[in-house]
Amino acid sequence: MKRDYKFYDFVMALFVTVLLLSNLLSSAKIIDLRTALGPIALIFDAGTLVFPISYIFGDILTEVYGYKRSRRVIWAGFVATILMGFFVWLSAILPGESDWEARVGQDAFNAVLGGIYGLIIASLVAYLAGEFTNSYVLAKMKIRMQGQRLWARTIGSTLVGQMVDTLSFFIIATLLGVFPLEIFISLVVTNYLFKVGIEVIMTPITIQIVRMLKAVEHEDVYDYQTDFSPFRLDA
Repeated sequence: MKRDYKFYDFVMALFVTVLLLSNLLSSAKIIDLRTALGPIALIFDAGTLVFPISYIFGDILTEVYGYKRSRRVIWAGFVATILMGFFVWLSAILPGESDWEARVGQDAFNAVLGGIYGLIIASLVAYLAGEFTNSYVLAKMKIRMQGQRLWARTIGSTLVGQMVDTLSFFIIATLLGVFPLEIFISLVVTNYLFKVGIEVIMTPITIQIVRMLKAVEHEDVYDYQTDFSPFRLDA
């Protein structure tokens, strides 16, 4: 029987917003902390500041509402990202107003957002692979641990999901010329450590949100009979 939830749509909206914002920031700036971890410079794209939050929302969705409803949110984010890419492309090919051209110009627009198409391709592949991996691992760990040790499950699923996501994203983006090959290792290591670190730091807050949602929604799904195919939309 279908159920109505008080906060499911709200969590979905936040998830998609974070995803779109991370793509825009990734295209806009690469941050250099001007420090290093041994021989590896701590360099990361600006989207990394917000993208880890999407995995926190992913954990919350899967833990409370189950893999099937999390799957629908993942696909919603996928479609929203394609839509964003289309309108960035459309904005780029339409002629600019004369005053805007004088103050900003098409070259500046292309310099900031011109690389977003490669980012979106890389992001879509990595996003689907990473998010589905994260949700699958979390759902399976919940069954295996009988709902106990949520902190271990959120961190464990993130370790796996973010590894898949980070490697996929930077391999594809680098091959498409979005990022220079010279900083590939630094980007992968820094992004992975940063994303996992955010998950660890936010774990106490994640646990409290999960507990609150389970109490309010009267829901705590265990995916015993779930079809884990990513290519379905039923919930």
